[in-house]
Amino acid sequence: MQTTLSDHARQLPRAEEAESILRSCVHCGFCNATCPTYQLLGDELDGPRGRIYLIKQVLEGNEVTEKTQLHLDRCLSCRNCETTCPSGVDYHNLLDIGRAVVDAAVPRSLGQRALREGLRNVLPNAGLFKSLTQLGTTFRPLLPDSLKAKLPTHIVQPKARPAERHAHKVLMLEGCVQPGLSPNTNAATARVLDRLGISVTPIAQAGCCGALDYHLDAQAAGLDRARHNIDAWWPAIENGAQAIVQTASGCGAFIKDYGHLLSGDPAYAAKAQRVSALAKDLVEVMRDAPLDNLGIRSDLRLAFHCPCTLQHAQKLGGAVESVLLRLGFNLTAVPDSHLCCGSAGTYSITQPVLSRQLRDNKMNALESGKPDVIATANIGCQTHLSGAGRTPVRHWIELVDDALQPIV
Repeated sequence: MQTTLSDHARQLPRAEEAESILRSCVHCGFCNATCPTYQLLGDELDGPRGRIYLIKQVLEGNEVTEKTQLHLDRCLSCRNCETTCPSGVDYHNLLDIGRAVVDAAVPRSLGQRALREGLRNVLPNAGLFKSLTQLGTTFRPLLPDSLKAKLPTHIVQPKARPAERHAHKVLMLEGCVQPGLSPNTNAATARVLDRLGISVTPIAQAGCCGALDYHLDAQAAGLDRARHNIDAWWPAIENGAQAIVQTASGCGAFIKDYGHLLSGDPAYAAKAQRVSALAKDLVEVMRDAPLDNLGIRSDLRLAFHCPCTLQHAQKLGGAVESVLLRLGFNLTAVPDSHLCCGSAGTYSITQPVLSRQLRDNKMNALESGKPDVIATANIGCQTHLSGAGRTPVRHWIELVDDALQPIV
């Protein structure tokens, strides 16, 4: 695609990157075939090709409007289009660049600013969020349905984590909302990995990965969180930690991007590259481990929801399913498994109507094989799908942990 950036756009820190991405797009439209919002709305500007054209117009100096902002806001950032694109267009980075320019030019309404600031101040604060979740659960009957759907129906309390006793040690991101919504997930991970001869070293100072800020009009704040986590992990990395494990695929996708996003920061570029290289989704650790040592026994019928951040961002589609099959679980078929469930970070809050439509479509697909339980690999997807109040939804590692046989 031919493009001529405006003088103003050429001064942007990522101008050269944006121009390169724009020129890689051949405008074929294959991306629209797998874009969830294009399928729902049928509007060219609500598909990747149309959004690329809008960003091109903005960077070439055309007027930026609220309509431009709306079409960019409606994007889930699911990156399905990247999986489909024959030209390898780096869409998500172009979207990040475009959104930053548009948000700087188009002030949001007071209500939108309040919502986004509220999300940014509450969700990344694990302690505050956990307290509010517990309070909301206590007073659930008094809450409106929209809030009830965001709260877990049943919180599995974690059992004790094993002591560090193995030479193979990994770090693990504890997360921000997961400790409040599903506190057993990381504890179950530590127990399963312990059975496989891997010890988890907790680093309490590492907090939110930064994705939430970064995708809510606060890219600088998101990168500051990335720097904070790098500093928190660095001593353990220097002492030989062999991986940084994430149990939420959304966090994993962002941490694996630290190296790219901080490549222009001389103080952090090399460290960020190292952290991204060490970042592993839990399934990447599990699939290389001696799974026969676990002694799994389960007759559950599972439907696995593969989050977009796992299959499209991290290119690990099918990896969890393969591990679950090796462990002896009975997996049901899931049609249209490439499509987004509508969670997409805070999308379910900022775009509730589209999000619910996508969720209901996804639940219909997941339930088509009549599973006993739905498993997933991302806390956002887990909470969003659970909000439908239908088939139970859990993180897949908890189901593995439940099926562990006692050591004799």
